[in-house]
Amino acid sequence: MGRGPNFQLATSNFELLWVGGEGGMEEELVNRAGIPYQSIPAAGVHGVGLRALPRNIAKLTRGVVASRRILKEFRPDVLFFTGGYVAAPMAVAGRGIPTLLFVPDIEPGLALKFLARYADRVTLTAPDSKKYFPRPERLVLTGYPLRADLAAWSRQKATQHFGLSSDLPTLLIFGGSKGARSINMAAIKHLKSLLEMAQVIHITGSLDWQTVEAASRELPEALSVRYHIMPYLHEMGAALAAADLVISRAGASTLGEYPFFGLPAILVPYPYAWRYQKVNADYLAGRGAAVILQDEFLDEKLPVLARTLLDNLNKREAMRAAMQNLSHPHAADAIASQLLELAGEQPL
Repeated sequence: MGRGPNFQLATSNFELLWVGGEGGMEEELVNRAGIPYQSIPAAGVHGVGLRALPRNIAKLTRGVVASRRILKEFRPDVLFFTGGYVAAPMAVAGRGIPTLLFVPDIEPGLALKFLARYADRVTLTAPDSKKYFPRPERLVLTGYPLRADLAAWSRQKATQHFGLSSDLPTLLIFGGSKGARSINMAAIKHLKSLLEMAQVIHITGSLDWQTVEAASRELPEALSVRYHIMPYLHEMGAALAAADLVISRAGASTLGEYPFFGLPAILVPYPYAWRYQKVNADYLAGRGAAVILQDEFLDEKLPVLARTLLDNLNKREAMRAAMQNLSHPHAADAIASQLLELAGEQPL
C-alpha cells in the first residue's frame, strides 16, 4: 500500500500496487482484478548451476535497481510478501519499510526463509510453521486466506449446479490448474470402479483433458451420467461444497479450502519437488482430517482406499469434523489487519 500520486485506488481507501516478475503468469489475473501491476527483473540463484549463476545474479541486481525506482515513485507504507524469488529484490530495496510476510505452506522454502530476515511480522497458515522461524514475537497465526467467492456455495446450491444425485456420495478428483498426470491416469484406469461407488467430479487440467475425455466416451450410459468431467472450473467452491471426499495433491490451498468446507481428503503429495506437499499432507493426516496415498502406489491402492472411505460414513464424518477444526475462515481479514497495523492505520 502506498500514497503515490500516480496510482489509482484499487480498493476503498487504500492504494495497492502488485510487483511481479517480468513475464509473470499472474499479470493477467492481477490486471483483471483492477490492481495496478509493475514488473521487475528477477531470477533464482539456488541450484541453477554455475553457467546460469552470473546471469541470474546480474538479473537480481537489475531487479533491486528497478525496485528502488518503484518504491521512490509509489512510496508505500507497508510491503507484503508471499514468497518466491521475485520478492528478493524488493525486500533488499525496501529495507526500512514495514514488512509483512505470509507463509502459505507448513514448511517455508528458501525464498521465504530469506524474506523472513527482512520481515517485521510473519503470518502463518498453521502453528506447526513456528518451529521454522526464530524470534517468535514476530509470528502471528492467521490461517490460509480464502477467496470470497468460496463462501457463496452451500452444499444444496452446489449439488444443483452440477445436477448431482442426493442418493450417491460425491468424489472430487483434481490436481491443480494444469492437472496431475498420475492422478488422472489412475482415475482413468479405475474409472468404472469409482463410478460404481460414487458420482465423480473430475477436473483434469489442460494437459490431460483430451485423453481423459476420450476415456469418458467409452463409459456405459448408466455410469456416464455419474461422471462430471471438465478441464478447468472457475467455480471451484461449487466442487468443494458438493464433494464428500476429494483426491488431490497437497498444495498450500488444501490447508485452507478443505478445512473451510470440512472436506475429507486422500492426499497424493507431488513426489518430484522439495517436501512441502508431504509436510502439508502429514499435518492434515496427523490430525485425522486426511489420509496419505503415495504417488507410486496410486494404481494399486486408489480404488481400495476410495471404497474404504466412501463406504464408511462414520469415518468420513470423523474426518470432516477434524478438518473443520482446522478452519480459519477469517484469515484474509486477519492478514489485512496486520498490514494496516504495520502501516499505522486502524486494524479491521
